[in-house]
Order: sequence, then structure tokens, then C-alpha cells
Amino acid sequence: MATSFTFNEIHQQPAMWRKELETLLKAKAEISAFMHKYLTPDTDIVLTGAGTSAFIGDALLPVMRGMWRNVRSVPTTDIITHADYLLDKERPLLLVSFARSGNSPESVGAVNLANKHCKNVAHVYITCNKNGNLALQAAGQDNILLLLLPEETDDKSLAMTSSFSTMLLTCLMLGHIDTLDKDIDKIEKTAKNAEAVIAEYEDKLKAIAERPFERGVFLGSGALKGIAEECHLKLQELTDGAVVCKFDSFLGFRHGPKAVVNSKSIVVYLMVDDEKVQRYERDLVRQVDSNNKPVAQIIVIAGNKPALDGVKADLMVCMPYSPAETDFYGIVPYVLVGQLLGYYASCAHNLNPDAPSVSGNIHRVVEGVTIYE
Repeated sequence: MATSFTFNEIHQQPAMWRKELETLLKAKAEISAFMHKYLTPDTDIVLTGAGTSAFIGDALLPVMRGMWRNVRSVPTTDIITHADYLLDKERPLLLVSFARSGNSPESVGAVNLANKHCKNVAHVYITCNKNGNLALQAAGQDNILLLLLPEETDDKSLAMTSSFSTMLLTCLMLGHIDTLDKDIDKIEKTAKNAEAVIAEYEDKLKAIAERPFERGVFLGSGALKGIAEECHLKLQELTDGAVVCKFDSFLGFRHGPKAVVNSKSIVVYLMVDDEKVQRYERDLVRQVDSNNKPVAQIIVIAGNKPALDGVKADLMVCMPYSPAETDFYGIVPYVLVGQLLGYYASCAHNLNPDAPSVSGNIHRVVEGVTIYE
């Protein structure tokens, strides 16, 4: 099989994470000074983006609350239509914008609305495109911190892969910028977890992706729910909607959404290595297994294999380094499972993974959006 942009962009991720770590370490003093200037106890911190870029904020929120006060995840697509009640014009605002290209109408529009609506605004742009509108407007602006990611992360394919994971990791590193040098080993182990997924499980994920299935479900708890959200989109968009996907938390899935599971489904469980949470996850896995055979099941875990009392998963993806060794950075490699499933399912449907939308319904940079005054 000939490689594609998508294939290369999935596989380059560990290298991109190491490269971005080096960049942030070199700029640590400048970044720290900016954050200390604009991050006060009263600052309203909004993580924002559209589509996959919005999912970064959703994944970050449960862990960033341990680093920053008053942090929220609000898509640019909501800010555009409801800025008047989503943005507090009286409080200082730090708008953290995630954008692969920096050219989507909502990315630029949300920034402009924040500048008009709020009295005291600062921005962090985490973007992959040095020539994008966001990156270009940062020049010479004291209230804008531009974190420009490695050029290779400006994914050429339709689906965001290395852009998503590197922007996610960058914000995690930003949250600990003052002590980032102490986290080098944790980030290295995070990269090695991703390399283990590729080296040990890629062929097995490919075999499952080539099965005839019509539905995909991704479940996660806490920050991994945000990763599940991104995984569900990767499989759905890379198959041009031939596989319809859902995501949820393990407990939330019981309350109605579980009806989607049938014999033509793949269910992917992104499990935590935390006993007080995992006991709820194990209960759900057992229930789905007993009620829905033969459903394809993939269990993803960093650390110890969960005890599942006779449940036979089609694949158990076990990353070598546990959360005790990777800390909050360890959520990032889980996304590779959704990316690889999406890539190989796209190929199995005879689509071009770099441009899977035969109908033209979706594009690399969203089209057809008018930003009204």
C-alpha cells in the first residue's frame, strides 16, 4: 500500500512531540513572562477552536483545572453566535486558540469578537501554520503569545492528526511552563507509549479496521472522554460517513446511547489506570460484552491490564508506561488508536485517506461560513 500524507502524519507524532518540547524549553523564559503577566486569579481562560481543534479543549479541561483557575472549553463556533453570554466583558480574558491553519472563518471571527466584546483581552495562539491569519496577526502584538508548532504538523491531509496531538501536548506543557524541564522524562515516556502503539498494535488495528462494520463507539472517562470525542470524528470523517460514530463517558453511555451498539459495531474503551474510576469502566465493558455478542471490542490502557472476568476483547492495546510515569501527558497517545482505525478503514472503503470526502461535504479548511457583523 502506498503511503499517504495521513499515514506519514500519524507516524511522525512522537518525533513532533519531542521537537515541540525542545522549542518550548528554548523559549521558556519568554513564555513564562507572558503567562505571569496575563494569568491572574481573576482571568477567565477560554480554550477554543472549531471541530477537532475544539476537542483539544474538551480533552484538556479536566486536567487544566488543576493548573489554571477559571478555565473553560468553548468552541469558536459557539462564540461566533453567542459571544454576548459566553464572554464576560468585564473580566480579563485569556483566549487560547487552537488552529491547524489559522485561516478558518470562526478562528479569526472569535478572536475579533473577543477583542470587540471584552475590555481586557490577551491571546495565546497555538497553531501549525506560520502563514495563517492568526500567526500573521500576532506580529508586534504585546498581548498575543504565538506558539508556532513544527512545520510538519500543518497536516496536508483533510483529517487532523499530528496537528491535534501536538497542539494538545503543547498546551499541557504550557500549563507547566515554569517547571517544564522537570517533565522531560514524562514527555519522553509519553512519546514511547505512542511508538509502542504503532510498533506493537498497528497491524492488529488494521485487521480490525478491515472488517465489515457500520458503527464505531469510543468511550473515555475524564480527559479521555475528550480523546474519545476526537477518535470518533477521525473514524467517521476518514470513512466519509460510511461508519457512523459516537463518543461518550462510560457512565453516560448507559443512559440511552448504548442503544447504538449492535453486531456491526466496534466499541473502543479508553480506560484509565485508576481503580476508583476503572471499576465503573469494567462494569460497562462486562455489560456490553454480555448483551451484544458478537460485537468487536478494543480495550486501550496505559499500565496494568484490567481484570475483566472472562471478557474476551478482540484487541487489548497496552501502553508500557502508566499514568504514574507520564502524569497528565499520558492522555495524548490514546488518540493514535482512533487515527489508525480511521486510516485503515478509509483504505478498506477504497477511499483516499488524504481526501476521503467523495461528496465534498467537508474540506481541510471549512468553507461556506460567513461571519456577520
